[in-house]
Amino acid sequence: MSIDTDPAEAARQARAEQRSAQLLEAAARLMDRDGPESVSMQSLATEAGVSVGLIYRYFGGKDELLLAVILNVLDAFGTEVPKAMDEAGEDPVHRLAAGVRALCEVIDDQRYAVVLTYRATKQLSPEGRHRIMELELSTMEPLREALRAGQKSGAFEVIDVDLETYNVLLLTHSWALKHWYYERRYTVEEFATMQTAIALRALIPPRQRRKYAALLGNAGA
Repeated sequence: MSIDTDPAEAARQARAEQRSAQLLEAAARLMDRDGPESVSMQSLATEAGVSVGLIYRYFGGKDELLLAVILNVLDAFGTEVPKAMDEAGEDPVHRLAAGVRALCEVIDDQRYAVVLTYRATKQLSPEGRHRIMELELSTMEPLREALRAGQKSGAFEVIDVDLETYNVLLLTHSWALKHWYYERRYTVEEFATMQTAIALRALIPPRQRRKYAALLGNAGA
């Protein structure tokens, strides 16, 4: 039995989500440029082209807004990474490669916010920091699962799954952290392809490399 959705309510929710996303994007951009401590609600309102009162309809204050910016990135990881990996099928190598590409795409879309996760987390409350750490751990679980599956099948030689998971994460984060350098040389698609090859070359044993030559580049020859 289906439940009818009020079109007016659906439209209202869509507008609210769009406005919230607009505010989060403006906040990430402004905080990255000026530093979170220098950003006022008035400067954010100016940046976003809205009133201060409208911001307070969505967020209780600057600390709540900063937390929302960071959580928004992690939520995107938690949605887009498993989706891409599931679409890649059952092979753990292809799943990991899809996860790396999805991470890069989310980071490219929200790179100001990714940088903030490094610069501004210390300004959050202990509860906020704990929430972020727990969410980050959960969003990385699909990558861990792919590494464990590859280790079990012999597709990967992994010394430490948890360490390798974060090695992969840091490879992708560098697109945001050193964007000034990478953007001069690569598109995000090229960056994702090469970082995938770098990660896989360290994981796939020689006996398996021919099978995954398309992902490894020259290393698979």
